[in-house]
Amino acid sequence: MPTLDDILEHIGEFDLFQKRAFFVLCLLSASFTPIYVGIVFLGFTPEHRCFHPGIAELSSRCGWSLEEELNYTVPEHREHGESLSHQCRRYDMDWNTTGLSCTNPLENLTGYSNRSSIPLTPCQDGWVYDFSGSSIVTEFNLVCEDSWKLDLFQSCVNAGFFIGSISIGYIADRFGRKLCLLLTILVNSISGVLMAFAPSYRWMLIYRFIQGLVSKGGWLTGYILKTQFSLNTHCYNDIFYFHIPVPDCLYCRCLPESPRWLIAQQKNDKAMKIINRIAKGNGKKLPPSLQSLNPDEEDGEKLSPSFLDLVRTPQIRKHTLILMYTWFTSSVLYQGLIMHMGIAGGNIYLDFFYSALVEFPAALILILTIDRIGRRYPWAAATLVAGSACLITAFVPDSIYWLKITAACLGRMGITMCYEMVCLVNAELYPTFLRNLGVLVCSSMCDIGGIITPFIVYRLAEVWHELPLIVFAVVGLIDGGLVLLLPETKGKTLPETIDDAENMHRYCTIYPKRNTGTVMSYWGLLNSWKDASQ
Repeated sequence: MPTLDDILEHIGEFDLFQKRAFFVLCLLSASFTPIYVGIVFLGFTPEHRCFHPGIAELSSRCGWSLEEELNYTVPEHREHGESLSHQCRRYDMDWNTTGLSCTNPLENLTGYSNRSSIPLTPCQDGWVYDFSGSSIVTEFNLVCEDSWKLDLFQSCVNAGFFIGSISIGYIADRFGRKLCLLLTILVNSISGVLMAFAPSYRWMLIYRFIQGLVSKGGWLTGYILKTQFSLNTHCYNDIFYFHIPVPDCLYCRCLPESPRWLIAQQKNDKAMKIINRIAKGNGKKLPPSLQSLNPDEEDGEKLSPSFLDLVRTPQIRKHTLILMYTWFTSSVLYQGLIMHMGIAGGNIYLDFFYSALVEFPAALILILTIDRIGRRYPWAAATLVAGSACLITAFVPDSIYWLKITAACLGRMGITMCYEMVCLVNAELYPTFLRNLGVLVCSSMCDIGGIITPFIVYRLAEVWHELPLIVFAVVGLIDGGLVLLLPETKGKTLPETIDDAENMHRYCTIYPKRNTGTVMSYWGLLNSWKDASQ
């Protein structure tokens, strides 16, 4: 009996139907991207100082400029990168006193000629922000003693990513990719609207957590669905972000259930209906010889996914551990570089624009290399570039700003390539019945990285502004070496069984029939050649 890959070769490996489904699934990035990197703008912390009604009234009466007001009323006001105690402390005095001098109010009020001897007190009436826009920092005053709440805000969505990755991965493998995808899109849309109207910081955290719970699991389920509509060599290009809102009904109408998942669940009749739908969409017709399917699972191998399957056998266990660390690294460096850019002191909009532009050459490099050179070497090189760029950025002085921003952009490009590669290779290393669970469990380490990244960036930067970059460099350089321990998957079909996945590293890539058969069929063919030669 023919396999699914045999049928796909006949009806179109990556034809019109798969391209349409691929485009619709890529639109998931439109909702996931702002959730993932929007902290740069949502959590922007502008220059701020304590508010006091008496100071505002005195400044208005005296006609002070902003510079004069800061000079007369704010303690230890200095340039960026130096002491920031002026942001969280004010002079302990009553500015409502009448008759204050407009030229030297402090001496007139306290009699102190030395400002450093004037006692300070925490802000009691809120803050004034030197920023015309709005962020959650300015809306909920997440500064000074409450600055950790900004870290918690971003960690909260990553905690949702972590729980959702595991739970939604199991649901998708157990009940189907399409149903899981539709539910996550619906819940994500509702929680996003509710967060925009959150009445308090606590409710904002709740909605943010719900967003994390469903958004990443839905995005990765869509990614897995892409790989299972076609042969694996075409399923790497999830690298463009389409910022177009898409209603849930479009996914329901345009996307079928994964035929590979249905076959793994021994629902061949339903799989054949979808295969016929794909053939019709591609303008092809199945001959009678391809109207039945050969089950992918052999020798009574179980169809239900298990967490133990991820560590039960030696090669899959090695893959799982390395992939988990790689996901962790990708998250820490990707989110960390974005967050560090937000506190770098430059123009946040231009800096973000420049760093985002490099994702296009990153995508182009992947397209040109992974089916020519392979996965491992471009992946390892990209990770090493990202780690080295972080190290360079840390030690380039601010006076050479163009070099600093160039190195940072190279780091962003390198880690973007790593992120795309781990999505691709992770899906290629696990058998069909375990694929969704394997990807989402390994990617859960990405969420652990996301939880701790805000604390690495914002807290270590208080010790030394560039210290987070040193941490990123060490983590990235280690990962560059570990990636080389994974098997090359270029030209190899998606494994269907545990044995397929275990033997991926043991055979050379050959093409007796392009993209057909399984890993074990290639391995068996090589063994037969070896036996014949002996």
